[in-house]
Parts: sequence; C-alpha cells; structure tokens
Amino acid sequence: MWMDKGDIPFARPFIGPEEEEAVLRVLRSGWLTTGLEVLAFEAEFTRFLEGSGGRLPGLQSLAVNSATSGLHLALEACGIRTGDLVLVPAYTFVSTAEVVRYLHAEVVFVDTAPGTFHIDPQALEATLVRLCRGEGAYPQRHGPGSFGPRGTPKAVIPVHYGGLPCDMDAIMAIARRYGLRVIEDAAHAFPSQLSNGSWAGTIGDLGVFSFYATKTLTTGEGGMVVSRDPEIAGRIALMRSHGIDRSVWHRYTDTKASWYYEVVAAGYKYNMPDLLAALGRAQLARAMELLAMRRKIAAAYDTAFHDGLPVSLPPTGPGDARHLYPLRLNLERLSITRDKVIEKIQAARVGVSVHFIPLHIMPYYRDRYSLIEADFPESMRSFQQVISLPLWPGMQYAQIDRVITVVKTIAQEYSRS
Repeated sequence: MWMDKGDIPFARPFIGPEEEEAVLRVLRSGWLTTGLEVLAFEAEFTRFLEGSGGRLPGLQSLAVNSATSGLHLALEACGIRTGDLVLVPAYTFVSTAEVVRYLHAEVVFVDTAPGTFHIDPQALEATLVRLCRGEGAYPQRHGPGSFGPRGTPKAVIPVHYGGLPCDMDAIMAIARRYGLRVIEDAAHAFPSQLSNGSWAGTIGDLGVFSFYATKTLTTGEGGMVVSRDPEIAGRIALMRSHGIDRSVWHRYTDTKASWYYEVVAAGYKYNMPDLLAALGRAQLARAMELLAMRRKIAAAYDTAFHDGLPVSLPPTGPGDARHLYPLRLNLERLSITRDKVIEKIQAARVGVSVHFIPLHIMPYYRDRYSLIEADFPESMRSFQQVISLPLWPGMQYAQIDRVITVVKTIAQEYSRS
C-alpha cells in the first residue's frame, strides 16, 4: 500500500492536524475503549446521512471494529441461520461471502451486469427463480437440472463497487418480490448518492460501511452499520459486545450498581474503541472536502484516457464517491497481458492494484460449490481486464501527471492499432 520515498503509492490516508489532535484528546482523557467518542461518532454519522433532507426517520448508526464485523452482525440480526441461502456478487472482496459461512449459511454467487462491476439484477432474479423451483443455484453444465446449494434464499448483499451505487431500485423490487433482506455492502461507498439524492447504504434493511486504512473515510480499522429498524439495531448493539446488556461505558461510569451486568446472548467482540472513533469524527467533518479531491483526480484521469487509447473508462455517475479508479484494458488491442501491464507500471514506481479476484475461483468456494471460471463470465472478464490506479486525497498534480504519463506510455507502446 505504501512504498519508499519517491514512489507514488496506490493508496494513502489523508491525515492532518485535526486527526492528530483528535487522537491526542483521547489519549489525554484517560479513556481509550468504547465511550463518549464512539457515541458522538455514531450521532454525527447519523446526522450526516440525514442531512440530505431528513428522509431517514429512526436511522441508527452503530460503530464496529470492521466492515466485516458489521456484515456478520447484520446477517445475524436478520436471522440468517444454518442452511439459509444468501446471494452475493462473485466479483467482490472475500468478506462479503465469508460472513455468510460464519453463520453456517450457504453462499449463492451472482454474476455482474455487462459493462459494470455490480451485481446483475437480471441474473439475480434468474437465480431466485431456479431456487424457488427447488433447483440448485447454478445452471447445470451437463444435462438437465442444475447444481449448487439448494434451500430457501433469505438475503442479498449488493456491493457498491468503487463508490458507484448499484441499481438499488431494481434490486429492492426483486428482494421484495422474493421476501429477501437487503444488506448493502457500502464498504466503498461513503459518501455515495443515488440519482434521487438518497445515500448508498440507507436503501436496504441495513448498510455497512468500511473505515479501513484505504477507504474514503478512515479510522485505520473500523466500520459502521446503519439501519432504520429498531429491533435490528438493538440486536446489533447487543451482539457487538459479548451479548452483554449494558455497555462498558455505562458499567464503569454509572454511579449505581455500575459493576453489574447480564449476558443475554452469545455475542462477539466487535466494538470500536474511542481512539478510532476520534479519528473518524475528524475525517467525517471533512468528508465532502475529501470527496471533492477524489473527484478532481478522477476527472483528470477521465480526460487523459478518454480517446485514442486501448482502454475504457470506469462507469460513473453524479453520486459516485470515486473510491477506486478501475481502468479496463482492451486486451484485443494490446500486445501485452494485463499482468505485464501491472509489472511495467510498478517498475515505473507507481502503485497499482486489482479489484477483485472473483470469489468463485478461490479454492474454498470453488471446491465447496463445484464451480469453474466460466460460471461467471462477466466477473472473469473484469478480473482479467481491469487495473486500479492510485486515487487518494492529497495527490499532487505532479503525481497525477506521472501516473497518466506512465499508463499512456505503456498503452501507446504496446498498442496494436
């Protein structure tokens, strides 16, 4: 992620005196774990999401120690149990699927829509039709019927890839027809908006945001779960801290019976400490400033790579948070493979990455569900063609120009046209 001096890293957090002072404030307070800073961060996050017009009555924000923890808690709060089926895109990070297996439920992969990096609503509905007929999740490669897990579909996890929101209107309509819970994986999507002004992560039953070191708002490690369902929010608040009925803050600060608590469920250790929440509050206060910086960098890339090169620009829209810049290579017009392009960019001391390796070719999921590469062709096409370029607040004009020059030089040198 970070490289030696003189390199352009793929990602770098934007940390200033505000974040430094926030951490020092907590260190000096004598209270480091979950306390008043977390409570304030949750309240401020809710206010931010309500700031688009107050259309989110009852919204609650619950801080956790990672988005993976948040996804796990979200599924558990929705009642996902052994043998249930949860539909997720094949083209996503591993956490989206692994949390399903934490609960001994089964993952059902869905391909991405052509030309996008998002779950395909048509493929989603086709998979649900097969499942409701009592067939397996996937079309059979040989003979009649189908293969894959069988059972009752209970939830879908759309992923707002790269900061661009999914087609939530279509996904919500399908989910309601089939009685599915919708858990938005908004790890890339703060602050992303749909065309109607709603924030990504607030459309489904729950939304889960990531504050990992590379994300648009960072606490180093951490995440936030949001929901308007008080029962779901209450369950998450309970389960994120051992299933104990009183928070650690209240147990240590209440003047009456402060030591007493009861364990009412077998919970988890998923709480966020105040040190991370303080960082998050400082980052949240400048969220729109950081968004403007990312959009300016992305716009420079859009202009530079728009015409004449064997590449395609990433899909985007007015509400895109521009977390990633996934540049698609037109390999038919290049005399070099995607992996060789990456090697040459890295040799020029510019950071580059790949988002993502499709989960259906990972040994665990491949073997468990008897999958092959061809089962999800659009996901494989993106994996084989796409590279992610550096895009982080604080990039200097010289760094942006250098990234552009390196990529254009390689594309022009190895272009077949």
